[in-house]
Amino acid sequence: MYLTMNRFKVALGKEAEFEDVWTKRDSHLKEVPGFRSFHLLKGPERDDHRLYASHTAWESEEHFVAWTKSEAFRAAHAGAGGSKDMYLGPPELEIFESVQELS
Repeated sequence: MYLTMNRFKVALGKEAEFEDVWTKRDSHLKEVPGFRSFHLLKGPERDDHRLYASHTAWESEEHFVAWTKSEAFRAAHAGAGGSKDMYLGPPELEIFESVQELS
């Protein structure tokens, strides 16, 4: 498994707008080869923001890279820069490769 995670610092008072943008968009992920799962997670509130994280699980790094070069990726991210006032800085991408899986 290959896990990609983006952390978002969302300005206080913008949480509902942020969640609305994410839950109403078509991510196009379900049709992408190698896609396993997606989760949008709501984290703790800080002094000036609430932390969110998106986690996307892939079968392999190759599947993730292929998605980033696909039309589905471009469609899913169209207009992504339109709500910059919600964020305190850009998202922070983190990538992990599985070394053990229990299910």
